[in-house]
Amino acid sequence: MAIVRWEPFRELSRIQKELDRLFPRRFFGEIEDEFFAEGAWAPNIDVYETANEVVVNADVPGLDPKEIKIRVEDNTLTIEGEKKVSSEVKEEDYLRIERRYGKFKRVIPLSSLIDRDKIAASFDKGVLEIKMNKKEELKPKEITVEVKEKK
Repeated sequence: MAIVRWEPFRELSRIQKELDRLFPRRFFGEIEDEFFAEGAWAPNIDVYETANEVVVNADVPGLDPKEIKIRVEDNTLTIEGEKKVSSEVKEEDYLRIERRYGKFKRVIPLSSLIDRDKIAASFDKGVLEIKMNKKEELKPKEITVEVKEKK
């Protein structure tokens, strides 16, 4: 019988992979279960916050911006859409299909309350950008300390 060196980090890596398979990671939001299935897709997103706004960038190449639904409700941003297979090519003519298609729904919890009257979405080169202004009462306010001199 051969002696095999035990490497604890390899075991931890294996356990992490098994957990990821059972419970897929969803960073900055979740993929709605009704749309999530093996082989389904959802756009990758970046979310960042400045002093005045929350910005979401989503990769949605191949989508018509008119077919993307964006909704802000309570402290949640929802982005929905569908990436469709080209109707110009017959299914039997494909040799390989590696890109993913289908409906998606991203639900992104927001850390700040958003001013619903000041939300703007733009689309450039396959990237959807959503800018949401924070409500005035949430913006940082600088207070000056008044120093009183002793008499």
